[in-house]
Amino acid sequence: MSSRRRRKGARSDTVENPDQGSGSSFWKKGDSLTLAIDDLADTGEGIGHADGFAFFVKDAVPGDTVLATVMRVKSRYGYAHLDEILTPSPDRVNPPCPVARACGGCQLQVWDYAAELSWKERRVRGALSRIGGFPEKQLAEVMLPIAGAEISGKDEGAGVPAGIYRYRNKAQFPVAVGKAGRPAVGFYAARTHSVIPVSDCLLGDQVFGEIIRIILAYAERQQVAPYDEKTGEGVLRHILIRRGHHSGQIGVTLVVNRQDKEPTGADGERIVPGLTGLADELFTRIPDMTSLSLNLNSERTNVILGRRLIPVRGDLCIEDTMCGLRFRISPLSFYQVNTAQAERLYRQAMEFAALTGSETVIDLYCGIGTITLLAAKHAARVIGVEIVPEAVRDAEANAVLNGIDNAQFRAGKAEEILPALKDEGICPDVLIVDPPRAGLDPSCIDAIRHLAPSRIVYISCNPATLARDLKLLISLPIQDEDDAQESLAPCYRLTAARAYDLFPRSIHVEVVSLLQKMSNTRERTITLDVEMEDYYRLKNETEKA
Repeated sequence: MSSRRRRKGARSDTVENPDQGSGSSFWKKGDSLTLAIDDLADTGEGIGHADGFAFFVKDAVPGDTVLATVMRVKSRYGYAHLDEILTPSPDRVNPPCPVARACGGCQLQVWDYAAELSWKERRVRGALSRIGGFPEKQLAEVMLPIAGAEISGKDEGAGVPAGIYRYRNKAQFPVAVGKAGRPAVGFYAARTHSVIPVSDCLLGDQVFGEIIRIILAYAERQQVAPYDEKTGEGVLRHILIRRGHHSGQIGVTLVVNRQDKEPTGADGERIVPGLTGLADELFTRIPDMTSLSLNLNSERTNVILGRRLIPVRGDLCIEDTMCGLRFRISPLSFYQVNTAQAERLYRQAMEFAALTGSETVIDLYCGIGTITLLAAKHAARVIGVEIVPEAVRDAEANAVLNGIDNAQFRAGKAEEILPALKDEGICPDVLIVDPPRAGLDPSCIDAIRHLAPSRIVYISCNPATLARDLKLLISLPIQDEDDAQESLAPCYRLTAARAYDLFPRSIHVEVVSLLQKMSNTRERTITLDVEMEDYYRLKNETEKA
């Protein structure tokens, strides 16, 4: 359903409707459209169609009928601004956050949580079908229902449902120049670097807001200037806060615009004035305050943290537990932000791994060792692989902390460590991977196929790259170095997958999946024939999806 009106003074840039042919229906920037929103894009915009031509509308959800203004047009789709909701979706709800629409942090506060979960499940299934090429019949057999967040009462402060709100154990607040030059703390507006002031983010722990207020008062009192991205001047860039879900321990890190030229044992007070007083106030007013530190970052990039940490008071790390194991977590460490859901996800991963105590396991992208050490409780030997040396040192310390002696860690790129392990005669029974959003490097996929583990447990935060990589792992032929003939590595079949909502009220979703090696010739003959160079074609398709 659509109707169209031209706004006075609108630009004459046009796009023809590809479904109607040359010279037929077209739209111009500034045109006003009435759209029925029938789907949600992976990026969170509502999708409506005008005579078969798709428009993406931010802040609209399926079931809405909206009045929108065309902002930009391309050959096969366009973008429109939401002007008015004419008929709200039955699944539309009032967002509890007053800046939900302006802030780019969580896109789905206006949608009922049951509808959000249903969409996330469809998103994962759609990626596996469209990008991965898995038949719908197979997906119906192997996909378990999505594991949504468990609601546990209401938050005492804002009255929001705990579980889908107040779940984040970490928050990173950018600091910018606000009104009258005063520091403004909050989150970036969608697709910008304009900071929307936020006094209390409802996804994070309630104590985060009080900490922010204390730091803002300190910055104004001591005249610690906020960082200005445009000029590169100013001091305070970001405020990083972590709280242990089980321990309650709190760590605060101030990211400051200072070069990493400070000597070992440098005094934070000399780098940024008044830190002793700030530490006194935080440790007095905030229960469970454990750590205050500085992070030095003078680079003019989007990277939040520099590599240098300077303790101000307390330990650099906080401690928390995950699945019954203790972990020391530094400001630089990767640690899942939703502990309750991560524990459910990791337990499912262990079920998929089906460890009996006799297996050798390799865990790629292991970070500080959460999954590695959990697997070590159920396996004979586990090797964690991680590219960040500091994370490897943390993982080794966490192994000692938990009295685990059958886990070891290697620092380096996964695609380089795997061939080295094979040369040492180490071939895993189970391989666990938890890569970043970009997914697996093609050379890493090739190395995995040469190792040929019996089971591959793939944890992903990006359904599109997961689908791409699973397709390649299942079907990729390899060249044996000792044989001029190309041969198929042991082929795999997707036997289980489940989505986990670790990020309620946002577009993001986590997935854990299981590939099992096929054991007979008949099964191998049904694999797809995908050449290695197709990786980049599939990658481009994924990025355009």
